[in-house]
Amino acid sequence: MEEKKGLGLFEKYLSLWVLLCIIAGIAVGKFFPALPEALSKLTVANVNMPIAVLIWAMIYPMMVKVDFSAIRRVHKGQMLKGLTVTWVTNWLIKPFSMFLISSFFIGALFSAKLGLIEPSLAKEYIAGAILLGAAPCTAMVFVWSYLADGDPLYTLVQVATNDLIILFAFAPIVGFLMGLNEVPVPYDTLLLSVVLFVVIPLTAGYLSRRHILRTKGREWFEREFLPKLGTVSIIGLLLTLILLFSFQGKIILQNPLHIVLIAVPLTIQTYFIFTIAYGWSWLWKLPHKVAAPASFIGASNFFELAVAVAIALFGLKSGAALATVVGVLEEVPIMLSLVWIANRTKDLFTAEFEAGSAALALTEE
Repeated sequence: MEEKKGLGLFEKYLSLWVLLCIIAGIAVGKFFPALPEALSKLTVANVNMPIAVLIWAMIYPMMVKVDFSAIRRVHKGQMLKGLTVTWVTNWLIKPFSMFLISSFFIGALFSAKLGLIEPSLAKEYIAGAILLGAAPCTAMVFVWSYLADGDPLYTLVQVATNDLIILFAFAPIVGFLMGLNEVPVPYDTLLLSVVLFVVIPLTAGYLSRRHILRTKGREWFEREFLPKLGTVSIIGLLLTLILLFSFQGKIILQNPLHIVLIAVPLTIQTYFIFTIAYGWSWLWKLPHKVAAPASFIGASNFFELAVAVAIALFGLKSGAALATVVGVLEEVPIMLSLVWIANRTKDLFTAEFEAGSAALALTEE
């Protein structure tokens, strides 16, 4: 009997949890304003320490799941072609298309033409969109790939390589696009954010993964350690959102339409990037097991990193931080629609999947 695939409770209702966090955060900001104000003062080098701890709680579990040794298994053929699709889409197209699309809708249309958003606030929203565009998905892409019957080994390798690319590509791309957006960015804070929220969790995840696998074994790691760590990640995300919205409550209550306006370019960008990667994969005659995950990683975002950097660069009360959270809000329903599209168009991909030693590779460390 074939196992019915589906999302876990948290992933399935992520949008609901985000909405509840919005309500809880607004309530905290309105009825207990002293709490967020006190927490906002716990800042070192423009980095809010309570937020930093919560972000680490979100990002470390993602990094510890990634088997970076899988990169050694990259070889010529379908996997390398799939990686080329995702690398080019994620780093040479996605950040710049996000900037152009968000600048047109938020800056030119909603702000300059229709007057629905103040110009200074529009630039902050575009800045948040830029941060989302420069951060391809890390954790949730495993879920989307599973639901579309993507190859687990290929999905793992593409996540590992993109996480390494983030180390040196994220800051320059963000700095360049922020300059085009005419938003001054303190480069020392941007680089510090990459160290704090990418380098340290990635290194800690890699070292602790190796240590646990060597001392406890893979079975304990997967059955005991990862599930508990997943709970920590969920708690970190929800508490971060509550704290963030305790500062954003006044803006949201005054401008509820802004949530919808921000979502417009983010939604268009998601479908645009998926179409490019998925169409390219079809033209290149890649098998569906590679094409689906290669398209999902760019369509989805590493929103945890985007939220963290937005807060570090612009503050908890900024429009940039709000824009990144809108990305969290719309993540699940939009990505589920792309999973549906991928499953419905599976027959268009006629190339045979070269399984090779994938099963063996997945059991190696």
